[in-house]
Amino acid sequence: MKKYTNTGSKDTRSGFGDGLTELGKTNPNVVALCADLTGSLKMGDFEKNHPERFFQVGIAEANMMGIAAGMTIGGKIPFTGTFANFSTGRVYDQIRQSIAYSDKNVKICASHAGLTLGEDGATHQILEDIGLMKMLPGMTVINTCDYNQTKAATIAIAEHHGPVYLRFGRPKVANFTPEDQKFEIGKAVLLNEGKDVTIIATGHLVWEALQAAEQLEEKGISAEVINIHTIKPLDEAAILASVGKTGCVVTAEEHNFLGGLGESVARTLVQHQPAPQEFVATMDTFGESGTPEQLMEKYGLNAAAIVKASEKVIKRK
Repeated sequence: MKKYTNTGSKDTRSGFGDGLTELGKTNPNVVALCADLTGSLKMGDFEKNHPERFFQVGIAEANMMGIAAGMTIGGKIPFTGTFANFSTGRVYDQIRQSIAYSDKNVKICASHAGLTLGEDGATHQILEDIGLMKMLPGMTVINTCDYNQTKAATIAIAEHHGPVYLRFGRPKVANFTPEDQKFEIGKAVLLNEGKDVTIIATGHLVWEALQAAEQLEEKGISAEVINIHTIKPLDEAAILASVGKTGCVVTAEEHNFLGGLGESVARTLVQHQPAPQEFVATMDTFGESGTPEQLMEKYGLNAAAIVKASEKVIKRK
């Protein structure tokens, strides 16, 4: 089994900020809008270097989405920045009507997603945003796993025409994917080959899936690990090829099991290749205040939970 090394923990929001900085240098059509969270979204360098292309709209997220939609008409590529809760739930009507319905080339970039937002509590820890966004026709949905992948994804989505939802987080997490990676929208990444169980993970749970695979190997269980960074469009071919080999699957995500990656995988399997599946996700619940580590442990979003789910699903084959 291939071993992955954490080259130094970094927050994925900094990957977004650094990717945006690169775009500022190379693509004059890229503009950035922020809803009074420039520091939190790591958009300060872009603002400093390109003040004429940075728009601070204040605490007016719905207005920000409308402005961004309008800017695309003039050929601009707007990147909006605020917390995931405010990027989706607060402005869903504006995204649906002004961006998705009109197929506007807006990049909705959302930080502080999921339980790992931590002490801010349930009101800010959105766990349903992937479901909201993937249901919008034409919306691309991306959930990156580390700093390097988030930076690469930020740069890549500027070249993709159409609305994109890019989800990332606040805490420092393992940085283990290649610095020089080519980010391909809609293309899963096979991290480990295995024969007994497929583990499909997204976002912060990808590193936990790799740790789980190492623990399973010690128990004589061979786990295949796939990083699904693009939830829509979903790489169904990669999923079916893997599950066709292992015969069962565990999905892992920092999101409600209703509406997230797991449901997309289940739909794919039931349509083409039914197989036992276990979900590592929040189970139709809101979060609460606590450290990211405490919350991931309490809600079962870690390597230990993935190991347990893997052992359970193998018995169902």
